[in-house]
Amino acid sequence: MPLCIPPDADPTGAELIAARPHIRMHAMDGLLIEDVPLNRVADVAGTPSWVYSAATMRARARGLRTALADTGLDVSLHYAMKANDHLAILRILRSEGLGADVVSGGELDRALTAGIAPAHIVYSGVGKSEHELRRALGEGVGQINVESTEELDMLSGLADGMGRTARVALRVNPDVDAETHAKISTGRARDKFGIPWADAAALYARVATLPGIEPVGLATHIGSQIMSLTPFRAAYRRVASLVTELRAAGHTVRSVDCGGGLGVPYRNEPAPGPAGLAGVLRAAFHNLDVQLLLEPGRWLVAPAGVLLCSVVLTKRNGGTRFVVLDAAMNDLVRPALYEAWHGIVPVSAADAARPAEPADIVGPVCETGDTFARGRALPPLARNARVAILDAGAYGSVMSSTYNARPLAAEVLVDGERWSVIRARQSAKALWQGESIPDFIA
Repeated sequence: MPLCIPPDADPTGAELIAARPHIRMHAMDGLLIEDVPLNRVADVAGTPSWVYSAATMRARARGLRTALADTGLDVSLHYAMKANDHLAILRILRSEGLGADVVSGGELDRALTAGIAPAHIVYSGVGKSEHELRRALGEGVGQINVESTEELDMLSGLADGMGRTARVALRVNPDVDAETHAKISTGRARDKFGIPWADAAALYARVATLPGIEPVGLATHIGSQIMSLTPFRAAYRRVASLVTELRAAGHTVRSVDCGGGLGVPYRNEPAPGPAGLAGVLRAAFHNLDVQLLLEPGRWLVAPAGVLLCSVVLTKRNGGTRFVVLDAAMNDLVRPALYEAWHGIVPVSAADAARPAEPADIVGPVCETGDTFARGRALPPLARNARVAILDAGAYGSVMSSTYNARPLAAEVLVDGERWSVIRARQSAKALWQGESIPDFIA
């Protein structure tokens, strides 16, 4: 269970490690992911590197499936692969029985390459292009979540012209505030996502009249990193009422796609888990005889990953101690983009045992926003000392860039005592491959 802390206090390094069963501190080997010392990974793969725990992803997938099975509801899981789309991670979750939730043609290609059957793929997204919809229809994806009248008309025309039938769920916007960061809230009336609540019933009635379209149900998704069950209750209650209304009007509603959004306790704060979410689903849908779809992403993979870094140097400016890492905002952008909090712990057991003092943890990119933490309690760290940024398995590597001509970091998968580099560190030369200088300026 997560260790609870006062809202104005950061957890210590020991508390962060204790709340994450796949991480432990060994007196000699230092910080371990499963049974692999991170120092060994850094010696071979270098830093910065993303390191993922396969066992953690499996355990979380199984825990979620068990909680949902206990409700007696018919629920299928589709991994929201925008959280981390590495082929090895997709293969692990496919082996645990999960399909995929994709939001682009590139993600569709990745899901298919990882061996996920088209019938087990849900295609979401507010701006699917004509090319992407043609591809989805051609592959026969299991469900397309339509987000507007305009998209519905485009999809109908394409499907009819191709002689295909699109299985469609209407993504409705329930106008529920997820009480999360504004940039990752998606279910409010002013957000760009979904069909306005007032228009949903009329549009659903129209769906059945369109060629090439098979209406299967409704979909909703209210945001990410949701730390309370209250928004889920409100959204699912509204969607359940719409199911009842549509059926009363003579329409068939076979399924409800409930989206994802279950939050992760980055600071060991209290957070709902699978059992709580399962209870909310049961309360809302137990008497409706609908198949439910759920699309977890962050909750499955964030705790499984760390960003392994080295200290470039430490310095003091204006009384502030700065610890400059070899990782930067181009690697992990969440702190700069969302003011996100990530635990940061020393890899060395000897470093971890020293008294801590406040420091700003920053990267080498030429932006003041290139800051991972301010006033964070860390022990003195010498040049080349190593630290791990925790809970970095989601929205880490997938959001990386090569800003400041910084090559993409390596990625490593750990499974018990075994580990492997699953993406080699990008070379500097690869940054400009594909570029050309036209003759008229040569």
